[in-house]
Amino acid sequence: MSNETTFAKTLKEKTTTVHDSVDNLVMSVEPFANNENYIKFLKLQSVFHKAVDHIYKDPELNKAIPELEYMARYDAVVKDLADLGEQPYEYDKPLPHETGNKAIGWLYCAEGSNLGAAFLFKHAKQLEFNEEKGARHLAPHPAGRGKHWRAFVELLNALPLSEEAQTEAIEGAKEAFAFYKVVLRETFGLAADAEAPAGMQAHRH
Repeated sequence: MSNETTFAKTLKEKTTTVHDSVDNLVMSVEPFANNENYIKFLKLQSVFHKAVDHIYKDPELNKAIPELEYMARYDAVVKDLADLGEQPYEYDKPLPHETGNKAIGWLYCAEGSNLGAAFLFKHAKQLEFNEEKGARHLAPHPAGRGKHWRAFVELLNALPLSEEAQTEAIEGAKEAFAFYKVVLRETFGLAADAEAPAGMQAHRH
């Protein structure tokens, strides 16, 4: 097995538990039950994508991952909110601003969310939102979700990361998922330690 494959496999394996807990928590708050809940979801997305926006714009990462800056989705979330007459959520705490190897983990989390967004995009369409109104940030990459993700992972794996650097990236990914849960609880008015009800199963794509 190549080192590249090991890094991708390890990233996924080491974050599966927290990733599942995020998926379960998202679905437990029923973000597509109505427009009010969907607005809360968009506000959650606005905070997370603002926190990773600088990573997508990082000059060094853009050399290694061509056109990475165009994959950023914060601006699309802002437009989605505007479609519903809303503004981005005013998060009153300092936003994470990861750099270096940990930022790679945050990027993995953020870009991976687009692969899994097909399920969310389908539900957004049931609220009559689409890639031109209200659900821009959930729309698939022009190349297709699967093809785009495979190309992204190939470039991610090609980064010259030592074992220590990979460990830092994995920790960054875990922190990104954990931060998402913190913001979700706040935007949906849940208790600070709230988790999804027991028995919920993570949706996998």
